[in-house]
Amino acid sequence: AAARLSIEGGMPMGGAGALQPIRRTPGGGRRRIRCDTRAAMSSRRPGAPTLGRLAIAGILVYVALDVALVFLRPHFSVLHNAESDYGSAGSYAWVMDLNFLLRGAFSLAVARALMLAGDGRERTASVAHGGLIVWALASGALAFFPDDPVGSPTHGLGKVHLALAFIAFAAVIVGTIAGSRATPTQPLLRSRATVLAALAYAALVPVLLLGHAHLRPNSLGGLYEKLFLAIELAWLFVVSWPIASQRACERVPAVAAA
Repeated sequence: AAARLSIEGGMPMGGAGALQPIRRTPGGGRRRIRCDTRAAMSSRRPGAPTLGRLAIAGILVYVALDVALVFLRPHFSVLHNAESDYGSAGSYAWVMDLNFLLRGAFSLAVARALMLAGDGRERTASVAHGGLIVWALASGALAFFPDDPVGSPTHGLGKVHLALAFIAFAAVIVGTIAGSRATPTQPLLRSRATVLAALAYAALVPVLLLGHAHLRPNSLGGLYEKLFLAIELAWLFVVSWPIASQRACERVPAVAAA
């Protein structure tokens, strides 16, 4: 028999309810194919899988640009200079500014993807979303306040940059730890719970070492900062992967009387 369309929940054809194609089964019953409402509306806004893929692509581009800056501005030390020093006044500073904006964008994508893929009623998950959003906004704002390189006097814009960086680092620590604690209740991320928790807590080691060494000439503060960022980026990558890999529409069998 020809397929018929049923609208779940009694919603009108143009409403927000999900359309369910109904096909007759050999036993005389009917099988419904249920699509998530968000997936059905994907033509209007990106869904969680799309945002996850965009986040992964953004992270990879971000890392590539960071590596490129090491060669574009070789007078800065990987061990002693902060990542932000690559955005200080001089040639190719715009590349680091672009990277700050990119970091803000893909971090927002991760936060939104987690909101769509998980249960927003979970308090710990809400804390994670909030932390990641603050981290994203502060990261993007860094592009507009160039820092003063390690060893040079800190001026007005440089002080704003340091304040934003502190807010961003604190927020991502809170966001990733809370996100890791929420993963056991999220079916999509449950299998990654151990890895995410390990990364979230491992990031505390380099940031504590950074707090002890500080960003100053001949210290290893630059290395500790980069290790901290690398671990947090790894967390964002790992949490985005299962979201990016999920299918937008899941088939759910249901049998009804003929």
